Amino acid sequence: MMKDHKTALVLGGIKGIGLGIGLELAKKGVKVALTYYDWEENLEDMLSALDEIGADYLTIKVNLLETDKIDGVIQQVLKRFGRLDILINNIERGGWPVVHGKYVQEQWDLELATTLRAKQWVFEAALPYLKESGDGVVINISSIAGIKGRSGPVSVVFNEGYSAANRGISLLTETWARRGAPAVRVNEIMLGIVETRHGPGTRGWGLLTEEQKKAIVNHTLRARTGTIEDVVKAVVFVIYNADFMTGSVIRLDGGYVLGGEEILPMPEGVV
Repeated sequence: MMKDHKTALVLGGIKGIGLGIGLELAKKGVKVALTYYDWEENLEDMLSALDEIGADYLTIKVNLLETDKIDGVIQQVLKRFGRLDILINNIERGGWPVVHGKYVQEQWDLELATTLRAKQWVFEAALPYLKESGDGVVINISSIAGIKGRSGPVSVVFNEGYSAANRGISLLTETWARRGAPAVRVNEIMLGIVETRHGPGTRGWGLLTEEQKKAIVNHTLRARTGTIEDVVKAVVFVIYNADFMTGSVIRLDGGYVLGGEEILPMPEGVV
């Protein structure tokens, strides 16, 4: 397999979906820079996984809520690798009603700042260098919370602030696609209930009753939650097999958004 000599910046790369994406790109020969801030107890596992596949990588500890630090992150990537071709905008902060209960302002502000604002500032800092690449790719990772909000079986999963932020991401995707064209493709992968992202492997999922979990799965046409591998495959498709796609949203939710709507038998009719 031909090696890809591009450079990718993956936000939230220390574990879960971000790490899965970073490892897959590294296997393809992409040089990867991965940011982290929380979950530092996972750092050794991340480094070991990258070393095991012989990745050419850079890890950056940074609080992306401090927007004055973001340009420095981009400059570290450029100093190390000399270019930036791919941005995986993976940072977010979800607020579970079952975890946090009624909103307080601090939680609301944290969700909006992490899920929406940080993405904006990272994109602004990265855009000139993505354009220089001539074949830049941005993937915004979002959530079906932007469609469903606090309704139905996911009422215990999605809060209003997080949902509003994710609806905002779709607007950013469209705006950025216009700004990046024609040299930079910007697309969005909108996740449903996925392991380590509102699904198995999260504290909130562990707090749900078996009935609540079953209701979510039963509302999903594929009758299961998603996996990190599902997300990684979609990311690889967008980067390598979707050259004509920009400003688009891939809803990777197993059919949750469509679930719960019964198709009734065809009536006999009157003619």
